[in-house]
Amino acid sequence: MMNGAPGAAESLEVTSLSHDGRGVAHRAGKALFIAGALPGERVSVRNVRRRRSFDEGEVDAVITPSPERAVPRCPHFGVCGGCSLQHLDPAAQLRLKQEHLLEELRRTGRVEPEELLPPLSAAVWQYRRRARLGARFVPRKEKVVVGFRERSAPLVADLRSCEVLAPPFGALIAPLSELLSALSIRSRVPQVEIAAADNANALVFRVLDPPTAEDLQRLRAFGERHDVEIYLQSGGVDSVSALSSETPLYYRLDEGALEIEFRPTDFIQVNGALNRSMVAQALRLLEVSAHHRVLDLFCGLGNFTLPVARRAAEVVGIEGDAALVGRARTNAARNGIHNAEFHAANLDAIDPDLPWARRSYDRVLLDPPRVGARGALSLAAGSGVQRVVYISCHPGSLARDAGILVHELGLNLKAVGVMDMFPHTSHVESVAVFGR
Repeated sequence: MMNGAPGAAESLEVTSLSHDGRGVAHRAGKALFIAGALPGERVSVRNVRRRRSFDEGEVDAVITPSPERAVPRCPHFGVCGGCSLQHLDPAAQLRLKQEHLLEELRRTGRVEPEELLPPLSAAVWQYRRRARLGARFVPRKEKVVVGFRERSAPLVADLRSCEVLAPPFGALIAPLSELLSALSIRSRVPQVEIAAADNANALVFRVLDPPTAEDLQRLRAFGERHDVEIYLQSGGVDSVSALSSETPLYYRLDEGALEIEFRPTDFIQVNGALNRSMVAQALRLLEVSAHHRVLDLFCGLGNFTLPVARRAAEVVGIEGDAALVGRARTNAARNGIHNAEFHAANLDAIDPDLPWARRSYDRVLLDPPRVGARGALSLAAGSGVQRVVYISCHPGSLARDAGILVHELGLNLKAVGVMDMFPHTSHVESVAVFGR
């Protein structure tokens, strides 16, 4: 990489948007990625960083704005790396995410859907119920800064508030900074995790040194003042413990008929309202009836498994994390569901001789991590399976897997659609439906 000194600003036409939310222009046949620019705009560009195959710059001024340009709601936008698209109208954000998804499917998977599903969206502000915030003591500021990473530097952004965090956390950034700055171990608390449940809210403080008695008193007082549960984490996730009596956290699904209990560091879908819509859509797309046997791969806490179980003859949930499998079983019992079973297994290389893998299924649901579900595809497309619903958090891995399901395993790509799980970011969540 070659970092050149910032040159004079120059006027350029922005032709498209990159997958990370930057405007793309071209200069002398070389791509230039411009933070803060939108397609169709003419902008004045400065602060160019030169690389071998492309350059990077930032907007000095917008000469001709896009009609889809929006005024960022957050005063920290542009510095904080938590959001990259607040300057773009939310409807346009969804359209561009859909275009990105379709482009990946064509280019990587060489597939085209038979139907395009309407995008799923929910509230675009105060939606994020799970997040990991960085914390760093800055001696020259004499305080601990709390926030997401900066957009263009490996530093913690000095935030006062956050417009995307669910209440009460968006308004607690400044109070958290004051709390941590007053602790004796202020330089030994590198992160704070938030978890907003339907019945309670929690903060998990990562502590590299034990808090003093006075520190613990301050933490308890903060929790009582702001009505949040306080947890400490001294090591791995097994070390997470409540500072006082622990209130089980849960969120509701299926029009309130189900309560999904989780630990404050467990993976849950970050957008609660969108998750409810996503689960309801998945149930419709699976077309489950009372005689179907369903396989749910990467089932986690039972987010899809338990709603499916209320409609199917039997559902089997498989998850790689044994701790989550245990909590999924607890959630089934908590909700009086007896036709769901859960197993821990390596989903990157499924053993076909496992008893659950040797059964036949009518429907399969996949909800893999960013790397996709390559190791589970042969099982998902097994004989007897008539319909597969694939929930994706990365268009590239979905496109690769869709190509395998269609070109190698004989399924058809019936429909795809985007879901705005992370408004104001370039993150693309989507759903794909495959059938015979």
